[in-house]
Amino acid sequence: MIFEKFSEWHWNVPKHFNIGSACTDRLLNTSAANSIAMIVEDDAQGTSQITFAELAKRTDQFSQLLRNLNVEFGDRVLVRLPNSLDYPTAFLGAMKRGAIAVPTSTLLTPEEVAYLARDSGATVLVTDKLAWVQLQNYLQDLPNLKYVFLSGKGDITADAKLQVCDLDTALSAIEFCLPAQLTEADDPAYLVYTSGTTGYPKGVLHAHRALIGRTPASQYWFNFDDSKQDRIMHSGKFNWTYVLGSGLMDPLYLGKTVIVHEGKNDADLWTRLIAKHSATIFVGVPTIYRQIIQKSKAAKADVPSLRHCMSAGEHLSDEVLQQWRERFGNDIYEAVGMSEFSYYLSQSKYRPIRAGSAGFPQPGHDVQLLNPDTLEPVPTGEEGMICVPDADPGLFLRYWNLEEETEKYKHNGWFFTGDYARYDADGYIWFLGRKDDIIKSFGYRVSPYEIERVYKSHPAVADCAAVGEELEKDKLLVVTYVILQPNATITADELLNFGRQHLAAYKTPKTVYLTKDFPRTKNGKILRKEINNKIAYAKSER
Repeated sequence: MIFEKFSEWHWNVPKHFNIGSACTDRLLNTSAANSIAMIVEDDAQGTSQITFAELAKRTDQFSQLLRNLNVEFGDRVLVRLPNSLDYPTAFLGAMKRGAIAVPTSTLLTPEEVAYLARDSGATVLVTDKLAWVQLQNYLQDLPNLKYVFLSGKGDITADAKLQVCDLDTALSAIEFCLPAQLTEADDPAYLVYTSGTTGYPKGVLHAHRALIGRTPASQYWFNFDDSKQDRIMHSGKFNWTYVLGSGLMDPLYLGKTVIVHEGKNDADLWTRLIAKHSATIFVGVPTIYRQIIQKSKAAKADVPSLRHCMSAGEHLSDEVLQQWRERFGNDIYEAVGMSEFSYYLSQSKYRPIRAGSAGFPQPGHDVQLLNPDTLEPVPTGEEGMICVPDADPGLFLRYWNLEEETEKYKHNGWFFTGDYARYDADGYIWFLGRKDDIIKSFGYRVSPYEIERVYKSHPAVADCAAVGEELEKDKLLVVTYVILQPNATITADELLNFGRQHLAAYKTPKTVYLTKDFPRTKNGKILRKEINNKIAYAKSER
């Protein structure tokens, strides 16, 4: 029976495993070594590509470069790059050395990048030359940072305190490479940062076994075809955990071709690139699917190679799913994951999609809905916290430098996700979300505390609260309500610009409201769920 097949899974986690080597070296000495590993479509640089053999050599060179500089096992390598061939070179090459790769977003401000470099204790920074011009003055007082490698075209701006050099030049000088570090599966591999409840991002440390922990997704979400050379078109950026897995590590591990884009997004872009490269699988966020449906005339005939579509990051509306089916003849399979435990719930071809349901826990992931107070499973139909056994190979190791935070969520043999859901009578899981204040806007998880921390640093701001504002169904915008200091004369527009200067674009409020006070409890705590524009006396107009 098909349900029996769905439930079968046996973990095989070896003692030694290295993500960098697993994603680049597996096809060496095979007929597939010269197949295409990655294609990058860059609006400014044009099309570039790399084979698995070339990627294996290039990551070996990066690993040896680190070794030659005495970058040790467990040292951190911060990667701040756009989608490019240099991204897997640095990210996977760092892990080949046994260092910890730290992917960061190109949307972050220099202040935010400096914070991540300081918190992670990064020894090495890999970034592009344009970004370096903006970053340079913010990285002067970091005690661990020693080396900066710059990607792309252009001149290099020297630095008095750091050793700065061109990445391509440094790699081309490496002629002999030692084998990849013999790391154990439980050794730390990469460190991602997610929205925290303290006003600062928190680091989530993953082991090399995380790649093995995501292998059920290759069968029960991706639907790879082993008889063909699948080509995966991903609409996201590599810095995001969702994309690092589904758009980089997982496909490369299985010898598939990855296609990504760097530049401006428009509704016709994705179907045009799918057709150009004969992509068989498309991975995006609901916003991308919605744009294609609403602003493009493309249809199935325009993308004949496309056979499987996937979505994560936020809920896909029933309307978009139905319109996509009608226009392209494909379902869109959703998944749910988090920085600590990538896409562990998903829909799959093995069971019919129920619109609104997250599908099922993928085989191998013994997900339980528990009462967090009693640790007892909740009855079918009732709300429980999603909990994952601490032994699951896909689960993160710990929060970086946050021992108490780790103990708060990992104890009694479980990881307490903080997300709530319910099972129906047929075993479908219905995701209810978190009971904290994290805002999910256009696929991004945004901490209101990060926004508030920045705004409270402005001398004209007495208090503030960042919340999500529903523009329409499944469209949530980040907005901020501000109480001004007495006699302050600043405008809401000026405060909006302040946010743009100090926050990544996806965190920046789309509107700033001015208010006299917030709805509060008797103890003075802000009631975020009761905040709306009725309490505002002014708003930004831009």
